[in-house]
Amino acid sequence: MSARYAPPLAINFIWNFADSREVAPVVDVVRKSFARDKDKPFSRSLNIPLFYFSSQNSTEAPSDFPPALAKNNIIFVFTSVNTTGEESWKKYVEALPISPSTSVVPIAIDKYGLGHKGALDSLNCIRSYEWPTENKDLHAIVSLAHEIYRYGCLSINPGDTGKSSSITIFLSHAKAGDTGRLHSEEIKRFIDNTNMNRFFDSTEISPGFPFDQEIERNIQCSTLVAIESDAYSSRYWCQREILCAKRLNRPILVVNSLKDYEDRIFPAASNVPCVHVSPDLPISQRDILRILSTAILETVRHCHSMHCLTYYQESGWVGPDSELSARPPEIRQALKVVKNGSKKKICYPEPPIYLDEADWHEHLGIEAFTPLWSASEKDCFAKERIGISISDVHEDGFSRNHIHPDHLIRLTQDLARHLLARSATLIYGGDLRPDGFTEFILEEAAILKERICGEFPMIENHLAWPLHVSEPAIVSWRARYSQLMKTVAHKMPDDIRSGIAPDVFLPPNTPHNSYIWSRCLTEMREQSIGSSTIRICAGGRLLGYKGKMPGILEEIVLSINSNKPLFLLGAFGGMVEKVCYILLNKDVPEELTEEWQVGHNLGYSDVQALAKVHKNECDYRTVAETIKNIKLSDLASRCGLSEEEYIMAMGSPFIDECLHLIMKGIKNMIRKPA
Repeated sequence: MSARYAPPLAINFIWNFADSREVAPVVDVVRKSFARDKDKPFSRSLNIPLFYFSSQNSTEAPSDFPPALAKNNIIFVFTSVNTTGEESWKKYVEALPISPSTSVVPIAIDKYGLGHKGALDSLNCIRSYEWPTENKDLHAIVSLAHEIYRYGCLSINPGDTGKSSSITIFLSHAKAGDTGRLHSEEIKRFIDNTNMNRFFDSTEISPGFPFDQEIERNIQCSTLVAIESDAYSSRYWCQREILCAKRLNRPILVVNSLKDYEDRIFPAASNVPCVHVSPDLPISQRDILRILSTAILETVRHCHSMHCLTYYQESGWVGPDSELSARPPEIRQALKVVKNGSKKKICYPEPPIYLDEADWHEHLGIEAFTPLWSASEKDCFAKERIGISISDVHEDGFSRNHIHPDHLIRLTQDLARHLLARSATLIYGGDLRPDGFTEFILEEAAILKERICGEFPMIENHLAWPLHVSEPAIVSWRARYSQLMKTVAHKMPDDIRSGIAPDVFLPPNTPHNSYIWSRCLTEMREQSIGSSTIRICAGGRLLGYKGKMPGILEEIVLSINSNKPLFLLGAFGGMVEKVCYILLNKDVPEELTEEWQVGHNLGYSDVQALAKVHKNECDYRTVAETIKNIKLSDLASRCGLSEEEYIMAMGSPFIDECLHLIMKGIKNMIRKPA
């Protein structure tokens, strides 16, 4: 029996709708720091699961509490006059679940927010209303990131003081010249007015104590911040501190504050984050905040990565014969692995590095890989034609769907990356909007080609008529991606061709035209699914679609009727969530009834009426029965998974787990005898 996936850390945010103006900038800057940027999908940044709880009006509290999905769960709750003065919110906030695995950190955005009892009774608050207007964004990152480090990276025992669980910053600097020393002194003074700790060797090493031992002992429990002035790299003790931090596998941040130049960058001071600050004196408070926020973020990333890798190894995703590393492997580390002889594999966090950078691995006889990718898998899906049915979902103010829209985009990017890297052909339909899902897939393919130095990844973009009629914008779009994408332009079905010019765009602005669109979309989906071997579905609009039913719903029904392997990722909301609800509960949600669709889609009743005349309407009762009657065991077996694993994929909001189960299932299908 497979254990439920429980990542090391999950972060939750709760706020009243009326406080959105004050809360949104804070949540947004923290989200960009702790979730991988969709515009930089190959960045080596944090990728911690984030969940959001709010509502669509100020009097309505969320209908549920953040569940304890991870080993450590943090709830940041923004408190204010609106949470203490509104009874439903007061009850909700004061009933928040606190447990050994769930910590609550209140953030008071005004003085009224300090007045909560219940779960928040006696808890000290982050007082965001005291943050200076200037640099408020960085104060937010430093304040929240430090609590994430405390509750997400450490094991806090009862009776521990807050100060004892604070981060320690080791300020490494050259004594020669003014820049490194004076910058370090300013950072030290700033830290002394916070609840963080620091090590500053000029004052910390007592007379009579061995200098080198004191340095190493303090590095062992610190994040090393190297203030790289012109003299830094040439100083013996600076080099030793860097080497010691690398040997002890500690988080490192390099602060580039060169005034003129350095004649040689110390090689060991690479493969780590770097922040540039001005060498001008005195260092600005914004630069100090930038240094500290980046240092804490790197500490959380480093610690979280090691927790994840250890968890993956314990769960069998990574073999026991692998060395775990929070950074891509370095030559010193690889030589140590080779010398020890027991392990010649190194597993490091996603994403994989470029093959050009990894060309020395084979010369040392090591294999370096990530939990979800190894170069040995490059062609393992070469015969698979995998359809991806993913589209955005209707936003509800985080009252029921607690994930950010970018989460679905990152799922799309990660799916495209890992499937294309294994030489699968991806099939996707339509979506030619700027920043639409097709574009995210194509951008991922373009980056992937450079990263793996392989052949052009194959993507088929299936377009129903009249979407492929040559308007200038579409011609330009297709030209931009011509080397990555094959466009499959589907013709009109025979039963609607009469009287329609095939080379003239037909807008869906009348019931008749909308019916034509629905027939063309159905035709495209039937042929697309017929040409695919596997289908993966997530999200999906419940309303505002152009066909005779929501597009992903139609693709799910067609896949079921065609006995295609069908992965359903229901935790990302939308129509797929509703389909998973039917499969698990054998009950039909109102969104899958004709009455609800007619009531929520303007003009839909006219299209349905016209479709019924031609016997091409959507029969929602038949759709629901089709889904209800399929056995979960059959869906799972088709996908190469056990029923339990399939249910896990249906309910997991964690991209890594979804990817792991999809890759596992496809590999099992490939190995299965015909």
